Amino acid sequence: MVHGRVSRLSVHDVRFPTSLGGHGSDAMHTDPDYSAAYVVLETDAEDGLKGYGITFTLGRGTEVVVCAVNALAPHVLNKDLGDIVGDFRGFYRQLTSDGQLRWIGPEKGVVHLATAAVLNAVWDLWAKQEGKPLWKLLVDMDPRTLVSCIDFRYITDVLTEEEACEILQQSQVGKKEREEQMLAHGYPAYTTSCAWLGYPDATLKQLCSEALKDGWTRFKVKVGADLQDDIRRCRLVRNMIGPEKTLMMDANQRWDVPEAVEWMTKLAEFKPLWIEEPTSPDDILGHAAISKALAPLGIGVATGEQCHNRVIFKQLLQAKALKFLQIDSCRLGSVNENLSVLLMAKKFEIPVCPHAGGVGLCELVQHLIIFDFISVSASLQDSPSN
Repeated sequence: MVHGRVSRLSVHDVRFPTSLGGHGSDAMHTDPDYSAAYVVLETDAEDGLKGYGITFTLGRGTEVVVCAVNALAPHVLNKDLGDIVGDFRGFYRQLTSDGQLRWIGPEKGVVHLATAAVLNAVWDLWAKQEGKPLWKLLVDMDPRTLVSCIDFRYITDVLTEEEACEILQQSQVGKKEREEQMLAHGYPAYTTSCAWLGYPDATLKQLCSEALKDGWTRFKVKVGADLQDDIRRCRLVRNMIGPEKTLMMDANQRWDVPEAVEWMTKLAEFKPLWIEEPTSPDDILGHAAISKALAPLGIGVATGEQCHNRVIFKQLLQAKALKFLQIDSCRLGSVNENLSVLLMAKKFEIPVCPHAGGVGLCELVQHLIIFDFISVSASLQDSPSN
């Protein structure tokens, strides 16, 4: 039984100096300090349980997200947790439709990152009170209850509530077996940790060799700053991992549309599965043009880690602009909004490969993708997550 009145919300600015070692560096974010706005929810319930939620940042600017969380706090404080989750769609809309705060969004940017952190804390507390990990809480929900957590505003031209229920209902077949498979074998993943753009060759070789020894079979390389350097580094990685293992590339929004096509044509010899974020995350038609141009080369387009909301994902799917969809557990409005995107991806038969790798992202997104496999997509095809 979900219970307790939210008596306290605190938020912390947590930063790690990852830029000192070039960790996390890419063509657009050359000196990231992996950070988080860390929210803690407490209730007056006797169990003493707390809900923890984060949103991922890169250092400077975390203090701005903290301010936004504090601005949202009045919507949460003194609310009964049972009332919140009993009308989760309504609570989500209350947070995202604040008549004043939405002006600095709506449902995008700093205020949406803050919304994600708050909602992630609510979901964490709900799962703890139910005595389940988040993925299991979601898997065990009946379709109607699950769908009631989603705000379908702006996406009903692509996905209605009834269609969402039908997708979840159809995926009941084989659900028990898929859950057992996840518990026994886990979900497949890939690594970017050996090929950050700021790493010297010696570090790249060392980390790549260690990853191979550890059994990794899927590798992602950061590209986009210098073509000749990209060719050299991609050749180095491809030679180390061999022709059979999977290679992906990530430009982190560095290129214009024609530049992306030209650049990736020259990197096609290394047989990448995808190019991630080849251009602005807001350019739906640009992604579609790149996707169409690279399809004959066998290179897919992946994007999503900086997609503002479900509406952008809707349009990317409608425009056939991506072959791999990358949800982010902290960029979108927490589990609620990610559920809508997982269901749209299923309708369009596009595999979901989540974005992770930052502070807490792997821990968060594993729950979403395990739920997706068990209860939505029912497939592991073309789905190595970050």
